[in-house]
Amino acid sequence: MRALLFDRYGPPSALSARVVPRPEPAPGEALVEVRASAINMSDVKNVAGLFGATLPRIPGRDFAGVVVDGGGWKGRQVWGSGAGFGVRRDGSHAEYVVVTVDGLSEKPAGLSMAQASAVGVAYLAAWSALIEAANLQAGEAVLITGARGAVGQAATQIARWKGAEVIGAGRGGRTSGAEVFVDVAARDLAAEVRALTAGEGVDVVLDCVGGALFEPALRSLRIDGRQVAIASIGARRVEFDLVDFYHENLTLVGVDTMKFAGPRIAAIMDALRAGFDGGHLRPPAVETTPLEGAVGAYLAVEKGGGRARRVLLPHGAE
Repeated sequence: MRALLFDRYGPPSALSARVVPRPEPAPGEALVEVRASAINMSDVKNVAGLFGATLPRIPGRDFAGVVVDGGGWKGRQVWGSGAGFGVRRDGSHAEYVVVTVDGLSEKPAGLSMAQASAVGVAYLAAWSALIEAANLQAGEAVLITGARGAVGQAATQIARWKGAEVIGAGRGGRTSGAEVFVDVAARDLAAEVRALTAGEGVDVVLDCVGGALFEPALRSLRIDGRQVAIASIGARRVEFDLVDFYHENLTLVGVDTMKFAGPRIAAIMDALRAGFDGGHLRPPAVETTPLEGAVGAYLAVEKGGGRARRVLLPHGAE
């Protein structure tokens, strides 16, 4: 099969398309013909060596395709994100990938393969942060930092689907789909959030930025508020007032989708499918490229700023 491979850490140029043996599924595993596979920023970081992937390795976490060998799943269209893909085991930027059967989830019928492959990591992070970690409830107010990013946009849709009010935050004046957007380059985040919530603060913060925004986001919470951290851009170490933290009964939770096992991923993808099938969630815009153009697509993801998700088509056009 054709696959994208890296045998040294480095920039996207460390990747090359090669012909490698097709993997064989073991008992409890399925072989999926990959029709589409999105490129995430975490894939770029993985090639750069940030996750210590064993080499040589096929990268790629997200996929959509057809099961060609896997018991009762044979012939079914599936989507998802693989446990340990690209780090502990070969990933989805190839014509075929092996997935544990308990990690499979049926693809929404209304999404193309490319659209379905672009859901994975971003929506997994958003769902696990808002619904599982923060237990977001209808009628609550949520602040999402980095609201224009992939996770932020997914989280905005999920929060609105669940009946929450959304305040987005980030740099610049463009909207994010949230009811209100705070430009943190021009406004004090905590003061603005307090003003928007009659001085109370929000019930939940999903912090997709961290670093310098971590403490202002924490100060935006009301009493008994919950903050979920999934990233830290810039500074890894942050400071906050510990006395205020415990006096206000705040909760701080971290979420890392790289640690999710197959059954948890499948359960979340199943829950998300209901949102897409019911019209509550919309897939991101995608820009597709064949496997031979993968390095250029990786470079585009590394550069950032594009509105469309970059998706590889290992078998060519859908």
